[in-house]
Amino acid sequence: MLSRQTRSLLLRVPARKNNKRMFAADVRGYAQAAAVQDTKPPIAIFGLDGTYATALYTAAAKTSALETTSKSLAALAEVFRKDAKLSEILNAPTLSPGDKSQIVQELQRHMGGLDKADTVKNFLKTLSDNNRLGILQGVCEKFATIMGAARGEMEMSVTSAAKLDSKILQRLETAVAKSEYSQGKKLKVVSKVNPDILGGLVVEIGDRTIDLSVSSKIAKMNKLLTDTL
Repeated sequence: MLSRQTRSLLLRVPARKNNKRMFAADVRGYAQAAAVQDTKPPIAIFGLDGTYATALYTAAAKTSALETTSKSLAALAEVFRKDAKLSEILNAPTLSPGDKSQIVQELQRHMGGLDKADTVKNFLKTLSDNNRLGILQGVCEKFATIMGAARGEMEMSVTSAAKLDSKILQRLETAVAKSEYSQGKKLKVVSKVNPDILGGLVVEIGDRTIDLSVSSKIAKMNKLLTDTL
């Protein structure tokens, strides 16, 4: 959890314009020295956060720091999971250089001594200097996806209206692992909560989605009624 002083920054907020030239320059600058054929991620990841995650993977691979970088980002992802307001704070366009410096220091503290090569420390500074701290949560998620692919894992995302018991998740993992959906790969289960689905589950694995949510059933029922009338 971040300090009260940092969380108070949430009070200052409207939105910021994108600068595509600045974005391209800072991503290139971060990973420009990496040898592409040796450090290319195993899968393509899209979106702004995906581009930064790819650049971070490239930089970490160059310095043989993939595992420590992965553990550091996992620690940061846990901070986001525990503090729902953190993402909103990081997206505040009114953050001063001092504010951002304080936030980066606190994020580093949450990593403990995991970031031995200072790869993530330097990356956080890059995000801070270019007003991109707001994409950090997405970077953590997409970096984990890249690492999973590098390890031969397949991510299975399970979304529910309320937090699922670990035993239920384990049963789901076992069932899907035995099915054709897993393609014989080791599954990495990511549990997400979205109250909007009302109940049931939405399971995403690879390019497939199994929607067993209550909201989906209601939508289908409404369509059926509309078509009938």
